[in-house]
Amino acid sequence: MAADLDAAWEVLAEPIQTVMRRFGVAGAYEKLRELTRGQAVTAQALHDLILSLEIPQAEKDRLLALTPGSYLGLAAVLARRV
Repeated sequence: MAADLDAAWEVLAEPIQTVMRRFGVAGAYEKLRELTRGQAVTAQALHDLILSLEIPQAEKDRLLALTPGSYLGLAAVLARRV
């Protein structure tokens, strides 16, 4: 399962889109849709997108450090609510 997860870079579309919207990047959904629809999503493709964004460098660094296996989103918070 870990290998499958590590190969699923499209998992990171959610946090990338969230940061894009937070900093007012126009067309956040559309940019990610173009990158992720109908094709394999690679780490390089996501990194290239992140590097092209007009967002603070600290946010770029944080997003670039994410991997499919390290991204938990709100899982820990939601699990505590049960």
